[in-house]
Amino acid sequence: MAGIGIRLNKIFRRHTLIYTLYGSGYSMLATVTPMLVVIGTMLLMYIFLGFESVRYYDRELFSCTILYIFIFSLLAASPFNSVLSKYVGDRIFEERFDDILPCIYVGLALNMGLACLIGIPFHIWALLVGKIPLYWVFTAFCGYIGLGLCFYQMLYLSIVKAYKRISVFFFAGMALCFLLSLVFRFLLGMSVTYSMLLALTVGFFVIACLEYGFAKSYFNGNSHHYREVLGYFRIYWKLIFTNFFYILGLYIHNFVFWTKEDMRMVLANTYVCNQPYDMATCIAMFTNLSASVIFIAYVEMHFHKRYQAYTEAVLGGRLKDIEKAKKRMFRLMGEQLMRVAQLQYIISVVLFLLCIILLPRFGITGLTMSIYPCLAAGYFVLFLLYTAILFLQYFNDLTGCVLTSLLFAAITGVVSVFAREFPDYWYGIGVFVGSIIAWTFAYFRLRWAERHLDEHIFCRGTLLEKASGPMPSSRVY
Repeated sequence: MAGIGIRLNKIFRRHTLIYTLYGSGYSMLATVTPMLVVIGTMLLMYIFLGFESVRYYDRELFSCTILYIFIFSLLAASPFNSVLSKYVGDRIFEERFDDILPCIYVGLALNMGLACLIGIPFHIWALLVGKIPLYWVFTAFCGYIGLGLCFYQMLYLSIVKAYKRISVFFFAGMALCFLLSLVFRFLLGMSVTYSMLLALTVGFFVIACLEYGFAKSYFNGNSHHYREVLGYFRIYWKLIFTNFFYILGLYIHNFVFWTKEDMRMVLANTYVCNQPYDMATCIAMFTNLSASVIFIAYVEMHFHKRYQAYTEAVLGGRLKDIEKAKKRMFRLMGEQLMRVAQLQYIISVVLFLLCIILLPRFGITGLTMSIYPCLAAGYFVLFLLYTAILFLQYFNDLTGCVLTSLLFAAITGVVSVFAREFPDYWYGIGVFVGSIIAWTFAYFRLRWAERHLDEHIFCRGTLLEKASGPMPSSRVY
C-alpha cells in the first residue's frame, strides 16, 4: 500500500509488544492479501461446489494441476524480476519514465517465452502420454500463463508501492472466479473440478489485465529503448542467478522428495507429488511468512533513511560525517536483523502451537504433522536468509548474493537427498541445514562488505564515461 511506512511508523512508535504484533499483522495483511484471497476463494469453491464428493482421481488431478501452476509460474518468472526491478528503479531515480514501458514489453516477452518453453512440452506430454483430455490440458496451460502474467505485472505495481491496488485487483478477480465457478457448475453442468480450474484461469487473466492496465496508465510514455533493457541482463547477470537459485531452493527439497518411491504419487504418468511432504511444506511456509514482510516494513521505515543519510554524506560531507553515517547504518542493520529474528520467533512459536493443536481437528495428522516441525524450523531460518540477501543487494555485493543463493539451493538439495533415508521427523532437515549455512555465509559477507565499503564507494568508480570506438591518442597535456 502506498505510504505503508507512514502508517507503520504510527503503529510501531508505541514501542509495546501489543502494538508491535499489531504492526506486524497489519504489514503482513497489506502485502500478502493476494495469496490469502486466492486460498480463501479456493476454500469457498471447495465448500459450495461439493469438492469432497468428487472421486479421488479427479480431486488429485485438480490439486496437482494447481500445485504445478503455482510452482512453475514462480520459477519461470524468477530469472527476470530482479533485473527488471533494478532497471525500473534506476529509471525512476533518473526520472526517465518513458523508458519503463519498453521494459514492461521486453520483460513480458522474455517471461512468457521462458514460460512457454517450459510449459508447452510438459502439456504436450500430459496430452499424448498421460492421456489427459485436451480441454483440461489447454485450460491448465492457460491458467499457468495467466498466473505467470499476474506475478509479472505485480512487479511494477510493487515498485510504485501500489499494494492496495494489487489487493483490490485480486479481490475483483477472485470474486469473479467464485461466481463463474457457480455458473459453470450449476447452470452449464460442468464437472466440479473443471468448473474450478476454468474459473481460476479466467480470474487470473482478469487480474493480469487489470494490473497491466494500471501499469500502462501509470507509465504511458514509450521511448522505444528496448536494447537498453536487454543490456541490463548482461550487466547484472548475477541478479538473474541470485533470484533463480533462491526460488529454486524454496522447492528443490520438494522435487527431491517427489522421487521417494514409497511416498510419491504419480498421476496419469505426468504429475508427480508427495502429498504429506508438500502439505507440511505449505504449512511451514505460512508459519514463517511474516518474517519477510516485517523486514520490508522495517527497511521502509528506518534503514532506507540511514542508507540515504550515508549516501548524502559521501556526496557532500566531511570524512568524519561519512564515518559516523556508515557506523550508524551498519549498527541499525545489525539491530534490524536481530529484531526481525526476535519478532518472527514469537510469531512462529504461537503459530506453531496453533497448528499443532488445531490442524489435527481438521484431519491433518499422521505423517504430515511428523514432517512439519523440522520444516517449520527450516523456513524460519530461510526467511531470515532472505533479509540478508536483500541487505547484500543494498550494498551492491552481487557476487555475495549469487554465492549465497547458490549455496542455499545446492546444500538444501544435497542434504534432502540423504534425508529421504532418515526417520520421517528429519525429512525437512535439508531446508534447515541449507538455510543456516547460507545465512551464516551471508552474515560474514555483510561484515566483509562493511570492512570494504570505503573501497567499493571511492575506488571502483570511473572519471570517464565508457564508450566503444577508436582508441584516443595517448598524448597527455
